[in-house]
Amino acid sequence: MKLFAAARELAGCGELPIELPVEADVAALRTALCATAPALAELARRSLIAINEEYAADATRLQDGDVAALIPPVSGG
Repeated sequence: MKLFAAARELAGCGELPIELPVEADVAALRTALCATAPALAELARRSLIAINEEYAADATRLQDGDVAALIPPVSGG
């Protein structure tokens, strides 16, 4: 999973490998991310996830080879 902005800072890297079972969905990916990198748990719960460069709902089924990215909320002004 690719990480950007605050997620990258919390994890200390720009990408994390996540292993998922066949027919997993985005919700399972989010859960696995929180288990793999507990420092990201709070941020991951309120972030969007993009699959293959498109925002995806938690019910979206993942396919082998999909590229996932965690998109943290943006703040500032």
